[in-house]
Amino acid sequence: MIGFLRKAWDVIRRPSTHLSFGFLTVGGFVMGIFFWGGFNTALEVTNTEAFCISCHEMRDNVFAELKETVHYTNPSGVRATCPDCHVPHEWTSKIARKTAATKEVWGKIFGTISTPEKFEEKRLTMAEHEWARMEANDSLECRNCHSADSMDITLQSERAAEAHQRFLFTGEKTCISCHRGVAHRLPKQETASGPREAIAAYLEQQPTQ
Repeated sequence: MIGFLRKAWDVIRRPSTHLSFGFLTVGGFVMGIFFWGGFNTALEVTNTEAFCISCHEMRDNVFAELKETVHYTNPSGVRATCPDCHVPHEWTSKIARKTAATKEVWGKIFGTISTPEKFEEKRLTMAEHEWARMEANDSLECRNCHSADSMDITLQSERAAEAHQRFLFTGEKTCISCHRGVAHRLPKQETASGPREAIAAYLEQQPTQ
């Protein structure tokens, strides 16, 4: 085996004496197309809900919770899948997110969240990482589907309309500031001092119109 690898390396590094520069250029271009196509195919495969729930950690925990929410089943028939909320749509941001997510492979190998008990123990840490990411990008994944410009607050409850006018339209808060727990159960350690609770307290203090 070592001898074969050594011979292969010798062939690769030896200057070409029989192939034209044009052939090598075209060959390299064709190989580049195959590589890029394979890369993008693999990227899209890992960007599907089926891939996300292929491990029991996701299938039996957060995906099971998602199935009980309006993001999964609703009157409009529009379903949000795992990548819709957790993977940026823009290509460079998507690659950065995928690269950062490679550490999850180690979690799978070493069983970091392999049982319901381990998952609950890590739930707050994982949630805080995702909340921080969405705070930093102004809830970009939410805004891929929900637009403040097309929001008709006259169809909302008085409380929701007031909150959106006071915090969302002014840019003081972002979607995830209030809408934590809309797709997955909140961690047990979540206290009453979070942004959503602070906003609720603010609205309670406002005089009724």
